[in-house]
Amino acid sequence: MIQVLLGGITRLTGSGLSITEWKPILGALPPVNEKDWLIAFEKYKQIGQFKHINFDFSLSDFKFIYFWEWFHRVWARLIGIVFLIPFLYFIIRKKINGRMVIPMVVLFLLGALQGAVGWIMVKSGLNEEDIRVSHIRLAIHFMCALGLLSYTLWFALGILIKDRIRPRSKSLRYGTYAIILILILQLTYGAFMAGLKAGSFAPTWPDINGSFWPGGVQDPASTAFMLSDDPIMVQFIHRGLAYLLTFSIILWYLSVRRSVGDIDLFDRYRHLPLVLVVIQLILGIFTVLNSADPKALLWLGVAHQFAAMLLLMSFVLVAFLLYRSGNSSKGS
Repeated sequence: MIQVLLGGITRLTGSGLSITEWKPILGALPPVNEKDWLIAFEKYKQIGQFKHINFDFSLSDFKFIYFWEWFHRVWARLIGIVFLIPFLYFIIRKKINGRMVIPMVVLFLLGALQGAVGWIMVKSGLNEEDIRVSHIRLAIHFMCALGLLSYTLWFALGILIKDRIRPRSKSLRYGTYAIILILILQLTYGAFMAGLKAGSFAPTWPDINGSFWPGGVQDPASTAFMLSDDPIMVQFIHRGLAYLLTFSIILWYLSVRRSVGDIDLFDRYRHLPLVLVVIQLILGIFTVLNSADPKALLWLGVAHQFAAMLLLMSFVLVAFLLYRSGNSSKGS
């Protein structure tokens, strides 16, 4: 989760292209003297982001953006080390159940894949034309990270939760899965918002620059362009999905609260999605309203991203419990 938040800070501070090389081992160390810093800065000066946006950067400015990208990469390496060394140790000491080995290997490979996707994304922006990496690639990188987080949580829940769970209706499970699909789409558009800096194109609420239907939409070459590349339309869709998601979760909560409380884990945690979606909606509104202020946008945007992760994890939890209850029902 910290790694995802560091990725958000990296994006919102425009730091992602500050390190122009990928050195998995040697890259763990930042420049250690003035000469090394000047060499790294000179390499950054060769790409389009510096030439078209940050041409007035001093070395001190460069060090600031370099730090966030470096920290993001080092944290990724730390995750790999914290996983791999104990994993090998526990295998050697035969402390791991044999059924856990393959899922944990998959977990490690997904982490390695996420690192590769991140570098492919960064490398695509290291040229003289682009001023930032593609928001589409950013969304892929972000959603892969959330997929990894969800897989980790699902795997952990399978190990930790041993309680007997009451069977639930199929309609409740399918409704939960439908909300998760809406949430995935909403998170994807959240990445589009960050990548396009779309909030600053309409820092108003509840209207969009004085209108409830987006005005000033660029003449699209295609519908796909309008839905994924136009900042105003992306923000309009992101807002619409937020309202749809909130309304769906309210209906979902009203349907599950008829159950008798505190009988099993599902009844204890069923309120989480409703609480989190309200927090997420409020943070989203304040993020848009303050999107023209870089400092406010940074911390509100990160808080908004954090709440989004918590919301996703709450639905992974309830989906796991409903999946478990479905299997229990089949078993009985």
